[in-house]
Amino acid sequence: PMVADNYSPFQRMSTETFEDARIDYLLSQRYPGLKKILIALHPKPDEYACNPDDESCIRHRLAMVSYAMLDPDHDYENPFVIEFANKFREALSQGDSSSKAMASLALSFTARTRLQSDQSPKVHFKDTEVCYRDDNRHLWVFIEEGDEEESFEKHEQKAEEPDVQGLPPRHYPEWDYHSKTYRPDWVSLYESLHPSGNAATIDGLLTKHSALAKRLKAIMELLKPQQHVRVRYQEEGSELDLDVAIRSLIDFKGGAQLDPRINMSHERDGRDIAVMLLLDLSASLNDIPAGCEQSILQLSQEAVSLLGLTIQGLGDDFAIAGFSSNTRHEVRYQHIKGFSEGWNDEVKARLAAMEAGYSTRMGGALRHAAHYLEARNADKKLLLVLTDGEPSDIDVDDEQLLIQDTRKAVTELDQANIYTYCISLDQRADEYVKDIFGKQYTVIDRVEKLPEKLPLLFAALTS
Repeated sequence: PMVADNYSPFQRMSTETFEDARIDYLLSQRYPGLKKILIALHPKPDEYACNPDDESCIRHRLAMVSYAMLDPDHDYENPFVIEFANKFREALSQGDSSSKAMASLALSFTARTRLQSDQSPKVHFKDTEVCYRDDNRHLWVFIEEGDEEESFEKHEQKAEEPDVQGLPPRHYPEWDYHSKTYRPDWVSLYESLHPSGNAATIDGLLTKHSALAKRLKAIMELLKPQQHVRVRYQEEGSELDLDVAIRSLIDFKGGAQLDPRINMSHERDGRDIAVMLLLDLSASLNDIPAGCEQSILQLSQEAVSLLGLTIQGLGDDFAIAGFSSNTRHEVRYQHIKGFSEGWNDEVKARLAAMEAGYSTRMGGALRHAAHYLEARNADKKLLLVLTDGEPSDIDVDDEQLLIQDTRKAVTELDQANIYTYCISLDQRADEYVKDIFGKQYTVIDRVEKLPEKLPLLFAALTS
């Protein structure tokens, strides 16, 4: 069964419709005479019977696409109904008849056809109920109990409930540029420690780029603070402050209370920075750019490995995390390196296991990264975002919605004194990236240069 908590009610309704159509299709293939009976039993809604200005038409749209998937001679003119009915038949004719494939198709249909009026309490029901179909309760398992969970076979569901790893979700708002208000607690973000692979893989990448690593190390040496400041009057320090200790002893013998602050320490002056590298781990990272032999994900691994090695030499406060999303109900945030961790084999093992999947809901991930940066005691706080595309998700059909939310998140971080900088690998990024990050971005057109460019950009931003 699928985890119902990850789907909105509309997404579940759409998934159930496509799953029912899948069963009808397979039955008709096995028993050809049954198809005519199913078509006769299935209601055929009038295409123009529902007015979206007055009522919610989501059930009406689903009933139309359901009928169109069953009967190729449906005569509907709605372009989405035609498109998804054709996609449905194409997928099944090619043997992709899994429930997972139907769920993916259903989520796409919901995102592409969503209307504001779908939320209306007045719902169009006429000719939308297919009487011979069941309620699909076998499709779902609920992780969290709520109003929408049924009590049927409750003890059996408890036994089958999956073992959910990680922390409970954190909820973040999302900016609606239409109403110019926040949607409170709109995004559910799940954070976890990234799975581990083989640290030797990263060592191999660093060996491959040893000449570049040596050159970067020389550049980073120039960024190291050369001056030291003596910090006096410390209870604990690296050495005894002799002048203060003598004065304290004289005062003590004169009857005054002994001052324990007789130590001193030396600190480097001129560099106090905390850096968070946030990696877009959406599915498009699996693409191999034109003229390259490696995927964007592989090039990103190499670039981050070199950056990690060079930052370690500087001694900066440094963390790495990755994110992806599967609707607003599941933004995944995975820790690869924590601020308190060194550049060690455990970190390299997580970096070696990086995988790309799902979508790019960026606003919530930025806000969560800011949560960690705000806690750092540093003069300068930098959030580096490495991405290959614009913010998007499968449950959003308005392209500007997530772009404007990410822009709002960047503004929030600026107000919190966190400097956000985007490194984009998308050749068409000029169409949107300036709207989000202002002047705080760089577009790398030649993705194969990323392993060299990323550490140099970091050096330029922090010098």
